[in-house]
Amino acid sequence: MRIALASFSHETCTFCPRSTEAEDFERVGVPRGDEVIEKARGVRAYLKGFIDVAEKEGVELVGVLDASRSWGGSSGSWLTPECFDAFADGIADGLKDAGKLDGVYLALHGAMAAEEFHKPEAEIVRRARAAVGDIPIMVTLDLHANEDHELTDAADAVFIIKTYPHVDTYEAGATAANWMIGTVRGEVKPTTAIRKPGVISPSVFQGTGRHPGKTIMDRCREWEAKEEGVYVSVAFGFAYADVPDGGASVIANTNGDQGLADRIAQDVSDLVWELRGPLASRKIPKTKEGVAEAIKHAEAGRRPVVLADHSDRLGDSTHVLRELIAQGAKNFGLSSIADPFAAEKLAKENKVGDRVTVSVGSFTCNRYAGEPVELTGTIEFLGSGDYRLTGPMMTGRLASLGPTAVLDLGQNNHVVISSTLHQCRDSEGFLHFGIDMDSLDIMAIKSRVHFRAYFEDIAAEIIEVDAPGLGPADLSQYEYVNEPEGLYPISPKWRK
Repeated sequence: MRIALASFSHETCTFCPRSTEAEDFERVGVPRGDEVIEKARGVRAYLKGFIDVAEKEGVELVGVLDASRSWGGSSGSWLTPECFDAFADGIADGLKDAGKLDGVYLALHGAMAAEEFHKPEAEIVRRARAAVGDIPIMVTLDLHANEDHELTDAADAVFIIKTYPHVDTYEAGATAANWMIGTVRGEVKPTTAIRKPGVISPSVFQGTGRHPGKTIMDRCREWEAKEEGVYVSVAFGFAYADVPDGGASVIANTNGDQGLADRIAQDVSDLVWELRGPLASRKIPKTKEGVAEAIKHAEAGRRPVVLADHSDRLGDSTHVLRELIAQGAKNFGLSSIADPFAAEKLAKENKVGDRVTVSVGSFTCNRYAGEPVELTGTIEFLGSGDYRLTGPMMTGRLASLGPTAVLDLGQNNHVVISSTLHQCRDSEGFLHFGIDMDSLDIMAIKSRVHFRAYFEDIAAEIIEVDAPGLGPADLSQYEYVNEPEGLYPISPKWRK
């Protein structure tokens, strides 16, 4: 049995200012051929999950390409035609050159947005199908996917992860492998149903560790426990991609039972609609109130406090940093604020130990980032900010921050200045830079939910801050032009 595997993944914020180019992927590395398999072994995610199961079953694996990481991550906007074609055609061409295949596994995201293809994942699968013909093609998706029937029509089965933070990507890849092997052997006949509940929600409200996300995923697991040979999950959608298939998607896979797949998908879709209120809205403190609350907890000995700025999609927002300084916070570490110009200037003109004054942040000049902040402090780190994740989420994956500087502002306050957006997911976001986490009262990070996979176990308090940004909790900040008609809560019919 020969199965090819490839990945082309991007979470696209179409409201961000910078287009996503092929070079953004190549900058952080696009393995091809056998290198796809070898590099995937070191990262506990989709491809490794598929590889581990397949190799135990004696499957011959054929690596094609892995374009799953890009410089700046989801701070990139629409993929250019050249970028999309480079990797979509790269997959198709690799499949054509692979010889006889029995199946194809594609690790996609679901929230990609391309200038010429507003349903890009479906187009990727169609191009792969044209290359290999009538053999099983199976797809895994991120929980934030925006998809509709075009993807399920093109693929034989689609498996969405169930957790946010995304700690089950390995398991999703393993599930795809088991279904693929069973299908090739004639033991499984994948049958899929998809429903669109008509709901979109801010990412910060989509966590699956509490209601309503947990309630919805528990329903999926109830169906799986009740019925044999079933996989069901929900993609909550990505509200910051203005695309025609936006909004939540429920996908149910069964072994040859279309009626069961339809019943499951409809039941879970009805539940998502029933819970649309808490999915779309929850009160979060604004910057000033959130920082004040963090300081209050720290002064009362409830430490460490994790202060999470959820809305900054570009990494250069200064609102939380400015407020920490203004309110006299002590013993805080901020990882990080993006400013490649400041990081480069410090690297070229200074050395560790120098005392400097530098303006940081708001380098993208977007109206939500705030004004640059002038910092005076001692340089305690200069060098590459790249490090490997060690926490529960995507263990082993490289976090690419580029040239990075860290300033000690005094009073045990530390600011990491990275060259690009950095979503701090575990302790390495501090330890890599020599910051003593045990000494910190407040850890200020830029993340919506992923940080919880690690920090929820060590934090005395977690405070989400609704600072201005391109990933707002209030979706009325944007005017959508491509989203499906009637989508709750952004359609005109729902806006008050």
